[in-house]
Amino acid sequence: MRSRQAAVLAAFAILAAVLPAGCGGGPYHPPPLRQSSTTYAFTVSPDDSPPHARQDIHYTIQVLDRKTRQPIENGEGQLFAESQDGAKTWDGMAYGPEVGTYHAKLNFVVAGTWAVAIRFHSDSLRPLERIDWMQDVLNDRDTIIP
Repeated sequence: MRSRQAAVLAAFAILAAVLPAGCGGGPYHPPPLRQSSTTYAFTVSPDDSPPHARQDIHYTIQVLDRKTRQPIENGEGQLFAESQDGAKTWDGMAYGPEVGTYHAKLNFVVAGTWAVAIRFHSDSLRPLERIDWMQDVLNDRDTIIP
């Protein structure tokens, strides 16, 4: 019976050593946010989620034509947010090296629930279209263990 217990303990020890290495051990990245406006399909991927207050959060935003699924190149847009207390943050969406992909950065100055939005158009002759979502922002000392 002792040898069976020893074998089980050895198997658990091996799994405990192997599983963290196999999982990557990097930061947790949830699935991207996917939303659509009348004309565009957006995929929004922050580099940290949920974000922490007083830290720069970089967003990668892929924009596709909603009907044709073709990437929208050289469009114009803005990522912006407002807290329940009226604090605001925003950044222009810079066209990135990846086709149909834009980059922006927000810095949430306080923890809490924020209303976040993107307004975007493919060129200045088209109307701005908007998507909105709510985002919880953690205190800069809070950590999440997935």
